[in-house]
Amino acid sequence: MNILAIDVGGSGLKAAVIDDSGALLTERLRVDTPVGEPPAAHVTQMMALAQQLPAFERIAVGFPGMVRDGVVRTAPNLDHDGWLGFPLAATLERELGRPARVANDADVQGYAVIQGQGLEMAITLGTGFGTALFANGRLCPHLEIGQQPFRKGETYDQQLGNAGRKRAGQAKWQKRVLRAIDNLRTLTAFDRLFIGGGNARKLTCELPADVTVVDNTAGLAGGAALWRTT
Repeated sequence: MNILAIDVGGSGLKAAVIDDSGALLTERLRVDTPVGEPPAAHVTQMMALAQQLPAFERIAVGFPGMVRDGVVRTAPNLDHDGWLGFPLAATLERELGRPARVANDADVQGYAVIQGQGLEMAITLGTGFGTALFANGRLCPHLEIGQQPFRKGETYDQQLGNAGRKRAGQAKWQKRVLRAIDNLRTLTAFDRLFIGGGNARKLTCELPADVTVVDNTAGLAGGAALWRTT
């Protein structure tokens, strides 16, 4: 059964059709994310992308914030209060006529790369900083670690997101990423950590042996897992 996979990022909104295993069946389409605009503008963009893709029976969305039961609770990098309490899954179901499931984007990406053994963590480096944690392949409750204090009175999001990277410069930003990995290791004692997101490819420093950089298409491929889980 084909799935319309959508990855909502702080700078780009991506979409493709994938199969039940998460394999991409089409090229990935991308448009700029209408940051600062109300949710309706984002939904319009999603619908426009869907119209350019082949037929699908289900929808899976990775969203940059806290999502519960298809309803957005937070959207820290999209800069519009209209996201608070917005029923994204129900809206897409109504507009596109297919059942939809929505989850945090780091959670979705993690589903695509974890091995299902031990405690595995996924982080995303993009406009902001996202995290997901899995125990033996099972997703743990989502925590907005990116919005928690990190260093010098700023959050992980502020220091490790794209604006923080540009402000600090590449060398300092990479040192911060390594420090964040140490913090997360202390917090969770993860067995393995995966790094994705648009800025993951900018990491040129040596990473610990239990840390792996993954392809950014994981943010779409992981959408299949939303339909394998309840």
